[in-house]
Parts: sequence; structure tokens; C-alpha cells
Amino acid sequence: AVELLKSLAVREPDPSGGYDRALFGPAWTDDVTVAGGRNGCDTRNDVLKRDLVNIKLAPVTKECTVEAGTLYDPYTGREIYFRRGVDTSSAVQIDHVVALSDAWQKGARLLDAQARKNLANDPRNLQAVDGPTNQGKGDKDAAQWLPPNSEYRCTYVSRQIEVKAEYGLWITPDERDAMASVLATC
Repeated sequence: AVELLKSLAVREPDPSGGYDRALFGPAWTDDVTVAGGRNGCDTRNDVLKRDLVNIKLAPVTKECTVEAGTLYDPYTGREIYFRRGVDTSSAVQIDHVVALSDAWQKGARLLDAQARKNLANDPRNLQAVDGPTNQGKGDKDAAQWLPPNSEYRCTYVSRQIEVKAEYGLWITPDERDAMASVLATC
């Protein structure tokens, strides 16, 4: 990850605006060319199936819809029970490791529609996590937010670097320094 970090362009974000979640395609679309794409299941359920254990699938959904399971949350280190429902699903959210708004300001606006859709649904950029912690992260980059669970920070930063390199996104000087500081502890 250290060498890949050195390869990323470093510049300030483009604050010109224009970010709209819709520019990354429909949320959780299966119509992507990244891993898990076009498998008949939406991306959210693909990630839940990957990241939860002891899952229970809804039988009438081609084994796509996760009804329940347990998340060992990498951001907090806590164990969270997930149960699908209006009042319970938000306990476990799917985080864009590189937030889409951050990606937009750092080069995603230059990508074509398919590449943006891929970025939003790429399993490398998605992680099932504790809902309130994800809400607190918002669209912050590594200079502004790191997972409270310090044992996961190396993996988190490495994933951000991998995603930014894959999609040609850049990082800010502060972000580079924060990432380098984390990687120095790995």
C-alpha cells in the first residue's frame, strides 16, 4: 500500500460542486462490471452476504436478500446483530470506504457514467459497518476520519488507496500525510 500511495496524484479537491448521488447510478444496482455485478442480487445484499456471518436468507429471493445475520464490525470492534426491517436495518449500513462525495471532488466527476456506477458498487469500496459510526464518518477522507477501532486502520487506509488508484482519484496533501502515518504503524 505504501508504494501505491506514492503513485497517487496529490492535489486539492475540486470544490466546484455538482455532486449528486444520482451521478453514480441507481443505489445498489447489479448492472455493473465489477465483482458481483450482474449476478442477479443487488450490491447491498452481496456485501451483507460477504461481511456477515450466520446469515439467514429470504428463500423467495433467489437467496439474495439477507434477512438476518451477525456483523463483527471492523470500525468499532463490536458484534452487531442485523435483522432486516424498517426499525432495525439501519444498525448495519454499507459504507463507501471512499465516500462518493469525496470521490467526486477528487476526480470521479471526470469518469464516465459506467465507471462511476462501478465505483459506487465495487466490493473493494464497500464495507458493512455499524450504522451510527458510518453516519459519523459521512463523506470525510482519511485526514478527517479514521475508524475508532485502531486495529482496522491499516486495512481501511489500504482499501482507500486501492480504490483511489483503481479509479484514478487523487488525494490531498493532508490525506497523503494521514495515510502515510497510518501505514507506518502497519
